Parts: sequence; structure tokens; C-alpha cells
Amino acid sequence: MELKQLKYFITIVESGSLGKAAQKLDVGTSALSQQIAKLEDELCTRLLSRTSTGVTPTPAGSAFLKQAQLSLRHVQYAIEAAHSSRLTGHVSVGFSPSIASVLGIPFMKLMSERYPDIKIHLVESLSGNLTNLVNSRQLDIAIIFTQDVDTNWSVQPLLKEQMFLMANKALLQEFGFEQCIQEGEIDLQRINQLPLALPSQRHGLRKFLDQKVELLDVDYEVDGLHLLMNCVSNLNMATIQPVSAHFDYLKSDICLLKVVEPKLDRINYLISISEEQLSPASLATKVAIKSCVKDLINKGLWPSAELLDF
Repeated sequence: MELKQLKYFITIVESGSLGKAAQKLDVGTSALSQQIAKLEDELCTRLLSRTSTGVTPTPAGSAFLKQAQLSLRHVQYAIEAAHSSRLTGHVSVGFSPSIASVLGIPFMKLMSERYPDIKIHLVESLSGNLTNLVNSRQLDIAIIFTQDVDTNWSVQPLLKEQMFLMANKALLQEFGFEQCIQEGEIDLQRINQLPLALPSQRHGLRKFLDQKVELLDVDYEVDGLHLLMNCVSNLNMATIQPVSAHFDYLKSDICLLKVVEPKLDRINYLISISEEQLSPASLATKVAIKSCVKDLINKGLWPSAELLDF
């Protein structure tokens, strides 16, 4: 099997036809077809289904495509590493908005100091979106709140965050919750009396809460952490979030009450393609994330977060 065959196959699938692929690759259609035939003979399986309108990958072809793309990426990593005595490469990393608010700056600072030649593409998005990007192999590493990813991915519990009710102090006093403010705790029965704002059901946090809590009365759905926290800070709304969501608002008048009965803990998972498949740059980045998280928690800079064994 030759690297050019992998490149030819990927280009054909992405182009949807042999003719278009041949133009992109600047090779003859006949030569391209022969190389794919040789590849299929070597694998003893059909990779492409040919029709009058073009070509599409067979189920075997779709499975082969992911690994072929990964192989070519690693070849590029190897070329980049050979051209430099220092660790180099491109790594794509995904954080949810709440994780990014705490981890984003320290992580980027650590990477710039340790590995200045590694180019980081940092994506901030909803946990559900990150899961889709991970499964489509558009991210190398991510921190998400679910284990529902491709079985070939490495999934490692990273930290556990306790959930809090967050609301303006005046709103809590309006509902007669002075004792809750003093004790720093609140139960679900009282939470349901408040005008509650949460992300919509496509959001990882909402899915987590719906799984853990029955009959949660949601009055407003707000997608976007910054907008949600501004609503809580300035309007008569409450929300349920980890402390990391409140990180930029610690000096505001928002009260944080620990949710009890039921107690709510959310696990954050560090995921990546299997470490055997990770590039050296991605491995270094994964270690840096763990180091950064450990340092923040040990220094008390990530309130209510508990480091899990890793």
C-alpha cells in the first residue's frame, strides 16, 4: 500500500467523482482508477461504489477513509518534526464555554511557554457540538461531559464539578430565601419556585440535568454562557451551573448556592483519539491540559472542582 493511494482515495471521496479528483491531483483518470483497483485488490474489499453520477464510499470505504485521513495527518506531523529539532505540529483542542473561562488562558500560556512551535487551534463551543466535532475527527482533544463518543477514542475522567444555583441576591430575598443565602445551600423544591433559565436541550448541561432531576421547571432557554450569566446578573432569573460558569462574574452580586437534595456533580472527560494514534504534539498537548487542570485545582483557582485520578 502506498501513501499516494491513500491520497488518491481520499480525494476521490471528497470530490465525488474520478474526473474531478483527477483534475485536482493532475493525473489521468485511467491511472487514478488503476491505483484504486490495486488498493481494493490488496484489501480484498470494494471501497467505492460507482454510479452514473459519480462515486460514493461503501461501508468498508467509509471505515477506511477515517484511518486513511489519520495516516496522512501523521505523515505530515512526521515531516514537520523532521524539519525541526523542537516539538512541532498542529493540534486542535475543544473546550466548552465554562471550561474555557477557567482553563483557556492558563492552558494557552502554558503551551506558549513549553511548546512554542506547536500551533494550537482552540475551539470554544457547546459540549454537544464538541462531541460531534470529535466523532467527525475535526478535533484531536476535547473536554466534554459525556462518554458518548466513538469507541476508538480514549476517554478519561478528568475532574468533577459540583453544581450551584446562581441568582441575584435581590431575587432570592424576594422569594424569602434568606436562610438559604446564609447556609449557602438550596434544594430542588425551592429552586422550582424561581424563574429558572437554562440552556436548551441540545446543550450538554441541560441533558445532564434532565437525566439527574425530574420535573425541573424551566421558564427561559438561553444558549450562550455569556448571555445567560448576564441575564442572571441583571434580570429576575436564576440558573444552575458549575462555578466555572461563574468565573468571570465572581465580583458581581450573584449568589452561589450549592444544590442539595439531590446533590449534583458533573464529571468532565478528557477525550482524544487513542494515544497510540496521537501525534507527538497532541500527546504533549494532552499532558499539558492535565498538568494545567491539576495546578489550577491544587492552587484553589477552580472552586468546587475535584481532581479525579489520572
